[in-house]
Amino acid sequence: MREVAFIKQNKDKWLEVEAALGAHKAVTPDQMADYYVQLLDDLSFAQTYYPKSNTTIYLNFLVTQIYQKIYKTKRIDKNRLKFFFTDYVPSVAYKHRRLIYFSFILFFFFALIGGLSAHYHSHYVRGMMSDTYVNQTLENIANGDPMAIYKNGTNWTMAISITTNNIRVAFISFISGVTAGVYTFILALQNGALLGAFQYFCYQMGVVSASLRAIWLHGAMEIFSIMIAIAAGFVLTGGILFPKTYSRVLSFKVAFREGLSLFLATLPFFVMAGFIESFITRYYYQMPLWLNLVIILGSLSLISYYFLIYPFVKHFESNKLAHE
Repeated sequence: MREVAFIKQNKDKWLEVEAALGAHKAVTPDQMADYYVQLLDDLSFAQTYYPKSNTTIYLNFLVTQIYQKIYKTKRIDKNRLKFFFTDYVPSVAYKHRRLIYFSFILFFFFALIGGLSAHYHSHYVRGMMSDTYVNQTLENIANGDPMAIYKNGTNWTMAISITTNNIRVAFISFISGVTAGVYTFILALQNGALLGAFQYFCYQMGVVSASLRAIWLHGAMEIFSIMIAIAAGFVLTGGILFPKTYSRVLSFKVAFREGLSLFLATLPFFVMAGFIESFITRYYYQMPLWLNLVIILGSLSLISYYFLIYPFVKHFESNKLAHE
């Protein structure tokens, strides 16, 4: 689209935002937040096709003003919380969808490396998971219950411990973006390779079916959420290294808020994954295969829809409303 056409198509909306920022008209917090989402899309388009244009500078200014007007407020109510999960996070996920895809590809590439390493190096699995863990698993296999390790401890103690640890790993993956992505990359390598090595170890021991049924009951949400947290880390890295038309400080602030939002959006899924791992996974051998698959596919469908499909739905809805 030519720049003149782009300006003509969106001019009225931008003037409306200017009026709202000048307090010349009554605007609800949700309307202001909606302006922010729409202008982020316009700014992204302008940065792609007119990177050195005054239009890009103008939109950058408007986005900055909205950011300061909305997101520095201390007031958080139920509507704001609803907006966060139903509008803001999907808009951020759409904006950074390529980094999310990259994180998925990177993670599973490292999982493949972990599997190959376990295949070619007999001591690799023990090096990744410790002798204690491997010996315990071998003992469980000999006793006819390969994944008995998920039966250790009480339900609530295990749920709290697992959920807390997963959230800690996810937060470190996000905040490590300040290392120019280096440590986030390392964490992706460690977690991906660990998954691949363990799955190959189970394959070697002839219990891969049991491992898939047990691990992915909770792993569908847990592993997916870790990959989103890794993407959040790369969002932070991008804000530091590639400020584009923003100042570097403002770029960092925006990237930090957006990356943190992606991380925070994973928390409900980590809680659900911890509950499943503590209260359901221990019964994986007793449940029929169809129920096992329903839980795995249902969990995977829910989190996939929220982070991969719903952002497109909201984006197209926003564009449709903007043109009505």
